[in-house]
Amino acid sequence: MSRRRPPHALATLLSRLRACSSASHALQCHALLLTSGHLAASPARLSNLLLLALASASASPSAADHADSVFAHLAEEASRHAFPWNTLVRLHAAASPRRSLLYFSRMRRAAVAPDAYTFPAVLKACGCAPGCRVGLVVHGEAVRTGLDADLFTRNALISFYCRIGDCRSGRKVFDHGVRDLVSWNSMVAGYVGCGEVDLAQDLFDEMRQRDAFSWATMIDGYGEMAGGVDRARELFDQMPDRDLVCWNSMIDGYARHGRMDEARVLFEEMPERNVISWSIVIDGYVRFGEPNEALEFFQRMLRCGIKPDRVAAVGAVAACAQLGALEQGRWLHSYLEKKKVLFDVVVQTALIDMYVKCGRLDLAKLIFESMPKKSVVTWNVMIVGLGTHGYGLDAIKLFNQMETERAPMDDLSILAVLTSCTHAGLVSEGLGIFYRMEKDLGLEPKVEHYGALIDLLGRAGRVDQARNTIETMPMEPTPELWGSLLASCRSHRCVELAELSVERLASLGADDSGVYVLLSNIYADEGMWDDVFRIRKLMSAEGMKKNIGRSVIEVDGQIHEFVNGGSSHPHKEEIYLTLWNLSNIAASI
Repeated sequence: MSRRRPPHALATLLSRLRACSSASHALQCHALLLTSGHLAASPARLSNLLLLALASASASPSAADHADSVFAHLAEEASRHAFPWNTLVRLHAAASPRRSLLYFSRMRRAAVAPDAYTFPAVLKACGCAPGCRVGLVVHGEAVRTGLDADLFTRNALISFYCRIGDCRSGRKVFDHGVRDLVSWNSMVAGYVGCGEVDLAQDLFDEMRQRDAFSWATMIDGYGEMAGGVDRARELFDQMPDRDLVCWNSMIDGYARHGRMDEARVLFEEMPERNVISWSIVIDGYVRFGEPNEALEFFQRMLRCGIKPDRVAAVGAVAACAQLGALEQGRWLHSYLEKKKVLFDVVVQTALIDMYVKCGRLDLAKLIFESMPKKSVVTWNVMIVGLGTHGYGLDAIKLFNQMETERAPMDDLSILAVLTSCTHAGLVSEGLGIFYRMEKDLGLEPKVEHYGALIDLLGRAGRVDQARNTIETMPMEPTPELWGSLLASCRSHRCVELAELSVERLASLGADDSGVYVLLSNIYADEGMWDDVFRIRKLMSAEGMKKNIGRSVIEVDGQIHEFVNGGSSHPHKEEIYLTLWNLSNIAASI
């Protein structure tokens, strides 16, 4: 008696296909279709459903490649219809727009007539691909087939033109023909995306119907503008119904401009929050130099049972880096690995940066060497880390490895290796890299690279060469360059050049208290006390005050901040007594 395979009802398989939410789920359904024999019995219908499931599932290279394979084995009869072609075009539109456009080209060569679903998918691919020439051809094809009158196609055309920065052409499409709410929202979003917020506001005011997307778009637009946050808040307060997206948009507007107190107040008023809400606040605190608050919010988020996303994870790691909080950073590293939080190149690079800034170059190297894929930022951070810790030759070696492996390289890569040469005193090596930057690497030196070169020369005592570089560089010198030279003048006791640097800084309007304090210290080093008193008198007359020094240390996972002359620390008396005792011990040695 033969053993029968457990039957898989076709209705059950179809239900599973329609409910696919991931690429792996779709692949499992494909396997069941093959083993059950249903695919052979009805190849065209089931292959189309499988393609649709793969396109609807979460995007991944494996899903896209599998869909290509399914399409390649599609029956000839099925491939004469637009449906499978549309599905492949839509699947590849965002992640691989050129492959999407290739399928459309093959579709036209196969004489398959496009339908109302074809052009929206193709135009999305055109908007994601560099260059707009293909999109103009597609527009012409839509006109030739008469599908440009279709509302979905018209909305896709509006979005396409706005995405490539041609809002005028997008407006022409918008002004001629039937419009729905999507048309209005697409045009408003297009203006905002092109920085034309005033035109977006005019169109927004004309809208008879608005939804949450309409309001959120305008709030985002004003939130990105310098000085536009208050207008964004006015719109937010006018909203009849606020959804979570609009709350997040308004908080992001405050956070983007460093208005963290207002962002926090609004955050506390939210009727509900998601991980994006938390991430916006954490990222804002980190970007504007308030790492303690960022870590406080991260811990609150965890206590609320919210799993962090990439933005929150990177923000928390960056906060540890700013504070030099190694113990908290190591705990965070362990947490992210154990909880299987998105552990990609971005998060790993942030961890490398954190370990570098906390002085654990060994742990940074372990992560770097374990990464199968590295971004240009990963390489740059590791090169800077090696240089900062005095391993200049290793930094140059890694830079050379970057070249050998043809890894992506940018302006910051050169800046990283030049900075490493500066820290290690490798003058000739740094000069060599700078001078072959344009010729061999195809990167034009910018003012930041000249700044690194001047710092390299100045620290090595070649201050006259540094001055000559500033005065002969092809762009206007910035205050940072003269400030770097001024710092070198103190190290190498060059009073006249220091005075010249201060004159240049004054002419650029950058003669702040720090500049005069440094000049005063140079005079003091040379015993020029009359000039010291003259500078201090000048600072007093101008109302200048020396910037207050701060330092931060981590003890048993707690962050302690000290301010020069401050008395706010709860254990200040014990600390000062210990310092006094240590001073006496040091004096007696």
